[in-house]
Amino acid sequence: MKADLLIIGAGPGGYETALTAARQGKSVILFNGDKLGGTCLNEGCIPTKCLCKNAEVVSLFKEGDKFGIDDFTFTLDYNKVIERKREVVENLRKGVETLLTQAKVTVVNSKAVFKNAKTVIADGEEYEGDRIIIATGSVSKSLQIPGHDLKCVMDSSTILELEYIPATLTIIGGGVIGMEFASIFHQLGSKVTVIEFMKQILPPFDSDIAKRLKQSLTKKGINIITGASAKEIRQNEFYEIEVVYEVKGKEEKIVSSDLLMAVGRTPRVEGLNLEAAGVNYSPKGIPVDEFMQTNVQGIFAIGDVNGKMMLAHVASAQGERALNVINGVSDKLRFDLIPSAVFTVPECGMVGKTEEQCKEEKLEIMVGTSFFRANGKAMALGETDGICKLIFKKEDGLLIGAHIMGVEAADLAQQCADLMNRNTTLKEFKDIIFGHPTVSEVLIAAVRSVK
Repeated sequence: MKADLLIIGAGPGGYETALTAARQGKSVILFNGDKLGGTCLNEGCIPTKCLCKNAEVVSLFKEGDKFGIDDFTFTLDYNKVIERKREVVENLRKGVETLLTQAKVTVVNSKAVFKNAKTVIADGEEYEGDRIIIATGSVSKSLQIPGHDLKCVMDSSTILELEYIPATLTIIGGGVIGMEFASIFHQLGSKVTVIEFMKQILPPFDSDIAKRLKQSLTKKGINIITGASAKEIRQNEFYEIEVVYEVKGKEEKIVSSDLLMAVGRTPRVEGLNLEAAGVNYSPKGIPVDEFMQTNVQGIFAIGDVNGKMMLAHVASAQGERALNVINGVSDKLRFDLIPSAVFTVPECGMVGKTEEQCKEEKLEIMVGTSFFRANGKAMALGETDGICKLIFKKEDGLLIGAHIMGVEAADLAQQCADLMNRNTTLKEFKDIIFGHPTVSEVLIAAVRSVK
């Protein structure tokens, strides 16, 4: 079978690119090696956000007295929590399947491997394409220490299938995945400890935001140990999990009922027979240029598999860029302005440069800061824990960074991304009228604080 475009991988990057290409009139074959929607829909963004909502509701119930609700008691049926998560995922997956059918995308439910630079094989059948896009995503990474392969060690996929709330949970890794699960299970009742190798949690985030989040979560009761190196995992005679770690030159041990390994993800490059197509790759992913092209003409790599930035919306945007290149069309997609978020409580969102990056690049900047405790809407919501930090270039007043911790932080970061894509300056920002009362007023408050 031959098609205009072959896409290997049916995550957000793969299936959204397939839909767009089909709507453009191209014949498209999409190879789905696992479940439609990929990691994001089945084992990542969507199911974790379902659990975030359940955790939020539980927290509100626990704090009912703050809202005048006295003598309120409740029980949590975690089986129903898991069932709701599965229903959401299944409904979305069915929606993706329907869209692909309507767009007349041929879906092959099998893994594809390269035969050569123009042909792949799936289930013994050969498929030829004028262009091929690799969108195979990533898999959970594991810290290669003694005991890392014990059955009791969960990754971000297996923890989503737990049918109980851990009494005590140790998380190795204080990045986005680790901190989201820490926040979720703490709210659901687990006693949580996070062990992070770096000096701060959320290494990609601005240090002021990371520090404030650590303070906030510690105050809530999450034990966060930074600058700590996990050395060994073992089970004791009571089937408890022991993690031996080193911090400040001293060996320590934490004991818990459950353990999550959350030390990031690695590009899924194995098993594709990339050598047959002549495509360069390494454990860090498939190298691509700014047009998402590999070293082989006509073969592109998008999303987690190229290792540039592992976010679902980045995969989709990279797919759009690849299609534009195939169609000979230029675009103005700004890959230097990617909003990202971590759905802890409080939430964090960011876009653009951090203050640390500005210092490294020797940029002269102006910084504006505001606090959620001074925002009327945040106070009314009972969500006063938060900070907003905006960074402007001194030379021309251009907004180049936004870093927010607090309620609706992800949406506020997106609002800033919109403005940054339009090259908004400090002066222009000041001329925007903000509705009252809204949480977004923390943005204009930060702008007005710039000196």
